Amino acid sequence: MPRLDRLTCALAGVLAAAPLMAAEPAGIAACAGLENDAQRLQCYDQLAGRQSLNPASADAAAEQARAAAEDAERGGEGRRPWRRSNEVFQAQEDAQTREAIANVGKGSLLDTRWELAKDSKLGLFNFRVYKPMYLLPAFWTSDVNDTPSSPNPDNTVTTPQSLDSLETKFQLSFKTKAWENLFGDNGDIWLGYTQSSRWQVYNTDNSRPFRETNYEPEVLLVFRNGYGLPGGWRGRMSAIGINHQSNGRSDPLSRSWNRLMFNFGFDRENWALVARPWVRLSDGSDDDNPDIEDYVGRGDLTLMHVRGEQRFTLMGRHSLRGGDRSHGALQFDWGFPLHPGLRNVRGHLQLFHGYGESLIDYNHKATYVGLGISLQDWF
Repeated sequence: MPRLDRLTCALAGVLAAAPLMAAEPAGIAACAGLENDAQRLQCYDQLAGRQSLNPASADAAAEQARAAAEDAERGGEGRRPWRRSNEVFQAQEDAQTREAIANVGKGSLLDTRWELAKDSKLGLFNFRVYKPMYLLPAFWTSDVNDTPSSPNPDNTVTTPQSLDSLETKFQLSFKTKAWENLFGDNGDIWLGYTQSSRWQVYNTDNSRPFRETNYEPEVLLVFRNGYGLPGGWRGRMSAIGINHQSNGRSDPLSRSWNRLMFNFGFDRENWALVARPWVRLSDGSDDDNPDIEDYVGRGDLTLMHVRGEQRFTLMGRHSLRGGDRSHGALQFDWGFPLHPGLRNVRGHLQLFHGYGESLIDYNHKATYVGLGISLQDWF
């Protein structure tokens, strides 16, 4: 290429990059600081507005590849004879078919959260946000639970506590992948940890205590799916794992339980739905909260919607029992933009009604309203 042409190309590249550099200097610096190659490339692509593979296109390619693979297993009448007789072309075709099937749903909402597609995987032990991370300086309840109780007499408070109806709530949540492709090109083991705290920061008469902190470590074996459902929904993932949740306190305020968790994830365009039925694992005779399933429930359902910079989430759970054992809860979260320059900070509104807003309140019914900021949402 002549020198003038090379100079012209270089100048054009600088001019094309200049608006991006001027608009997002902090973003580019953040991308450059990422050690992982795949994460760094993904960060640059997001800043440049580069569109990844459309999930619908990935789904269509996977379906075509799966149909071709099934045709080959039946004898391959539709395949070209020269490909059947040439091992090199045969191997290339098989590799392309496997790759297309493994990249089903690439770029979908749940793929961005769980690295489900083959080309979405970012390797091991890269810490990522799991559940939303937020700070709600104002968190108000309609009914203070100053005497937490349980069918176990050792876990019943008899002297009322001095608590305010207004407090602060915050949540931290991380996950990391510990094992990738356990079964061929599918099956990843994720480790997760979530911690949520309720802090009586305005309760000066009682030395501003932490009223309740819930600790929730878990391990999940996650599988990629790619089947279609009515209404444009796609089954994206399924998982099984062990979940522990406790508040780390001594009697009579101690609360804890262990669960065998099942996750089923579905999405379409800007919607995602996750169903989580669970089975409680027995704590033996020394049970802090023997009836917790009849209040916190035996499963939950979370519907998420992304609309521009808005994030909407609705979670519902139920005991799946009737009569006096019929209890549940609903929680609505809304993340909304605060300022164009704050890409990862949103306003956050949280509404909760029902039983089990926290472990200490597992059998206590109340309404809670929280307002603050979220540092990271589901998507």
